[in-house]
Amino acid sequence: MRAVVLAVLVGALLSGCRRQESRPQEGASSAPQAPAPAASPPGAVLFISADTRGYLGPCGCSENMRGGIGRAAFQVQEARKGGQPVLYVDGGNSLFGESHLKPDQVPQEERKAKALADAFRTMGLAVRATGELDDTRGADFRRGLGLPEVASGGVKLLDAGARKVAVVAAASGEALVQASQQARAQGADFVVGLLDQPLEAAQAAAALPGLAANLVVATHSAGEFSAEENRLVRSDVPVVAVQSKGRSLLRVDLTYAAAKGPFALQRSQGDVDREVTALEQRITLLDKEINLPGIDPKLKALKQGKRDELAARKQGLLTAPPAPATDVNGFALRFLPLESNLPSAQDTQALVKAYDADVGKLNLEWAKAHGQDCPLPAKGQAGFVGSAACADCHAEATTVWQGSKHHHAWETLEAVGKQHHLNCIGCHVTGWQQPGGVCRLDKVAGREDVGCESCHGPGSKHVEAPSPETIVGKPGQAVCVTCHNPENSPHFDFATYLPRILAPGHGRPVKSGQAGEPPAK
Repeated sequence: MRAVVLAVLVGALLSGCRRQESRPQEGASSAPQAPAPAASPPGAVLFISADTRGYLGPCGCSENMRGGIGRAAFQVQEARKGGQPVLYVDGGNSLFGESHLKPDQVPQEERKAKALADAFRTMGLAVRATGELDDTRGADFRRGLGLPEVASGGVKLLDAGARKVAVVAAASGEALVQASQQARAQGADFVVGLLDQPLEAAQAAAALPGLAANLVVATHSAGEFSAEENRLVRSDVPVVAVQSKGRSLLRVDLTYAAAKGPFALQRSQGDVDREVTALEQRITLLDKEINLPGIDPKLKALKQGKRDELAARKQGLLTAPPAPATDVNGFALRFLPLESNLPSAQDTQALVKAYDADVGKLNLEWAKAHGQDCPLPAKGQAGFVGSAACADCHAEATTVWQGSKHHHAWETLEAVGKQHHLNCIGCHVTGWQQPGGVCRLDKVAGREDVGCESCHGPGSKHVEAPSPETIVGKPGQAVCVTCHNPENSPHFDFATYLPRILAPGHGRPVKSGQAGEPPAK
């Protein structure tokens, strides 16, 4: 029956999509290209990023993860081929992901901030605002990166062909009003307000009397997982919040009428917006299906091919020039999700690869010179003993674990050279930064992979006195989501994933007359 169902699904997908023979590599020329741009009307293009939080790219833990500074750079470079002035603006809170770092994080995070700054330069950064997450290593470090900045409360006037665009930065609504008025006094035709606040505060600022901005961008989300989607609030002054961690760009297309005058938000994009939304919904559904544990490889390849086809159609809609202005100046707002099938700019991606090569060495050297072992467990608390100590009494469960992806967690890091990256290692070893666990990159041996104790807790007391009371027999969802969080595993569903790691001898009882099933792959 399973084969029949699969055959029907395969046939249906074949009728609607091409088979994708191989996935494109970052920056590879075989990646899907956007359609050739149509002739552009007089105007300019602005690209705005914000709230990048120190991300050079997605972690890669799931299929089809958005983001990557290389993909962002490619979008900017492609737009410059259209002949219009193109301005790239960063809203800030981009260099670091935390306001405070532990000593062992400093080498990696500083190196990453420098890589981001170099990437901004390859993109021709016109100006950027600054926020709390840019000053994690102090204002002197930030200024030492040599990027063009606009101070909080300041104005930066930029040439945009036949018009002047002003970028103003502020930390409060009142300061934004004052800076926008200054921009108008300096001759700005179009004013972008970068507000170092979450979306709700930006909405309140946009309603303040006297605001002279055409667009307000909220540049600092409330928390790590508070900006999982792009947001546009249509009002007299539109307010936007760009998806955090470098997963999307905001594209602003300005179109110029014959005479100077105020800019009006173009509302003729409704049909395009609706089609993009429909494609987004279909892509989201395919992403969830592609990431299902145990999906048949052939079916997965077909779904991936369809997904890439839909993403290419969406990209074409989002990058097509808007209708030309007639009697008024206009601007159109579009979010550009940086999908996994989009190419990366090779010069920018080279900076990311150099970072990946350097940071592992830096972290390992730091650990050898300054690393400290984890503290011992408190008196009466269990310690970590390693998965090998579990095998003698739990042979069946060990066989299940050895056939699971958890058993190969460390191997997946080694395959991409990230076994010494602090952003990754915590979910690929057992007992990271826990009492009696492993706290040093140079002392991981014996604790590699997501072992038994990652789910069932430290096992020393259970080894000494085997009993259901000395171990966590049935760990719940709270344990899983420490790693299977919205960022690393956006399609995680406890009820769906749990059966994939259960089998007779590991949480699933054997019914009378039922043979044991092979472990989940």
